[in-house]
Formats: sequence, C-alpha cells, structure tokens
Amino acid sequence: MSTQDRERWDRRFATVGPGLPGPPSVLVGREELVPDGPARALDVACGRGTVAVWLAGRGLATTAVDVSPEALRLTTELASSLGVDVTTVGADLDDGLPAAVVGPFDVVVCQRFRDPRLYPALERLLAPGGLLVVSVLSTVGDEGGSYRAAPGELRAAFSHLEVLVDEEGHGEAHLVARRN
Repeated sequence: MSTQDRERWDRRFATVGPGLPGPPSVLVGREELVPDGPARALDVACGRGTVAVWLAGRGLATTAVDVSPEALRLTTELASSLGVDVTTVGADLDDGLPAAVVGPFDVVVCQRFRDPRLYPALERLLAPGGLLVVSVLSTVGDEGGSYRAAPGELRAAFSHLEVLVDEEGHGEAHLVARRN
C-alpha cells in the first residue's frame, strides 16, 4: 500500500471517531458461534476496532492489525473506554501478515479487506476448532472491479474448512468456517 493510501485511511478515520463494539456483520444473530474467553482472536484490517473490542469484551485475548495509525489509535481508545485490552499491530497487509502476528487463534476475522494472497495465511493461523470470518466486496449483485471477489471465491479459497455460512449478494460475500 502506498503512503498516499495510508494517509487517505488516516484522514478517513480521523473524521469518523470511535465506533461502537459489535460483531462482524455476518455474525449478527449468530454470535454464539464465537467462543467466550479464554481464547485468542485476530482482527485483520481492523479499521477503528469495533469488532476487535467486541471480541475482547467477550474475554478473548485480541490482536488487531491495520495499516492506519489513526485506526489503531481509535481501537485503543475504544478498548480503553470499555476497560478491555486489545493488542494493536501496525502493518501494511499488502506485504502480508506481520511477523508479530503469531497463531494459533481461536477466531480470525477479516472484514472489508480483500487480498487473496492472505487467504492461506488466515487459514494457517486458525487453531483446531478455530472460527474464520471473512467478508469482502463481491461482483455478485454488483459491478466488477479489482477489489471485488468473483462468485464462489471465498468458498473455493477455504474449501479445507467446514463452511458454516456462505452468503453472496448485493455486492458482498461472507464466509464463516471452522477448522476441524
């Protein structure tokens, strides 16, 4: 990711402020799929940390990764305001997951960031029985584009896992899967 991209994300996060903790959108109404602590969670491309803080609030030792220092600041601020801990890691995911991210994790979340080169790493980071939650933009029900997944991309990429939820439509694709 270029410096311009990082600065663009910093500007965006500087204007939105902290959010409210909540599960990934595909888990709304399915929150029981996520274990309560003690367990470990990873939120990849965490943005302002609303999912990471939600996971930490459930008792999971949570690590959040993002390219934007402003996003990580918001994550830390939100976690602190609720009395939970989230470990933040600044990293350009275009270079892969940073060495500081060491699995296994019981929950791995990647929302609104698509880089198929990361798919194998996300799967490798899962502990036995671990839950993977991925949501990306999709060509299904929307226009194409370089940042959008083709139909069936997530299911094919994670075919080694037990797929619990596979939804595509309205320009989005969601997958929830468990490592056996």
